[in-house]
Amino acid sequence: MTSETAPTATASRQAAERRFSQSMIVSGTRCLLAYIVFPYVFPLLGVTDVAGPAVGVAIGVVAIVFNGVSIRRFWRGNHRLRWPLSVVNLAVMGLMFYLAVGDVAELAG
Repeated sequence: MTSETAPTATASRQAAERRFSQSMIVSGTRCLLAYIVFPYVFPLLGVTDVAGPAVGVAIGVVAIVFNGVSIRRFWRGNHRLRWPLSVVNLAVMGLMFYLAVGDVAELAG
């Protein structure tokens, strides 16, 4: 690696790591909503059952996109941890998809 490519590689690695962190925050927020806010806080506030699943679907879609972008960044940047972090991202995407399907089913009645 030459001195000209080192800053670019470092910036690419940092961007990939930042995207991974962002995707985990969005996914974690979705799980917090699904397991704490929707079942316990919303009923205390008198919010209808439709609001939770609708918000869940929207956040789940955003989380899936963020995780996909994270995987892409790791692979484009040839990050040394691209394989294990891709597995983590794919597992989180699977959970988000599962939750979104449950929310859509709940909305459909």
